[in-house]
Amino acid sequence: MSFKPAEVFESYCCTTSLAKTKMTPTKLLLLGILAGVFIGFGAIFATTAMTGVTVLGLQKAIGGLVFCVGLILVVVAGAELFTGNVLLLIPLMEKKIDSSGFLKNWIIVYFANFIGSLLLAWIFLGTDLWRAGTGLTPIGEQAMSIANAKSGLTWGQAFFRGMLCNILVDLAVIMAMAAKSTAGKIMAIIFPISAFVASGFEHSIANMYFIPAGLFIKGAAAADAVAKFSNLNWGNFLFNNLIPVTLGNIIGPLLFLCIPYYYVYRKKSA
Repeated sequence: MSFKPAEVFESYCCTTSLAKTKMTPTKLLLLGILAGVFIGFGAIFATTAMTGVTVLGLQKAIGGLVFCVGLILVVVAGAELFTGNVLLLIPLMEKKIDSSGFLKNWIIVYFANFIGSLLLAWIFLGTDLWRAGTGLTPIGEQAMSIANAKSGLTWGQAFFRGMLCNILVDLAVIMAMAAKSTAGKIMAIIFPISAFVASGFEHSIANMYFIPAGLFIKGAAAADAVAKFSNLNWGNFLFNNLIPVTLGNIIGPLLFLCIPYYYVYRKKSA
């Protein structure tokens, strides 16, 4: 059993969005940090599961399937994820929430997600699961390869991949809200999230773990072990990945979900 799309829209605009925008800064900060950690766990799982898989399509499919644990934890355990909260643009257009509460949520949650992701990346560094003597384990190689590839994207590639990614992420969030059972929410999340990861799209919050994890490893490993990962530096992370991916994560759902759903369902919520 599930709620109808119009019911999901009505509930999100009139109840869920108000709770999100009225939440205290402290609660937003804590729940945002948790979301960053949860998405980071999905990233660690994906990195590990993809290690050693040489068939590209199979590797991406496996990575996508196991990465789902991140959003499942966010939705089922409860946390505040910036990319999911892009949907707050719908009640903002509907004038169900005010701009100050909207901006408070976005700003605090975004930076809290960053804090949680960085914290988990730093903790992962301390596990030494990436280290093999003076070199890298297969997991370490995989983590570095992922981070290096993401850091080597052009601005346009990162932006458009960010657009496509968050359309699927927010569809997963919408479908999870439609499900009435925990099992239903989990199933609703699996396919859209698997699709975005396997397709090679870019998620800003996931990249807050993936790329810093690679940067931390690069800083701690022997220079000759990481010399080939030349794209990987903080400048490329911030300016060639995080900024364009974040903008894409906003613009994609705005154009393909928020505006269409606003026009389709606004009269029903009036």
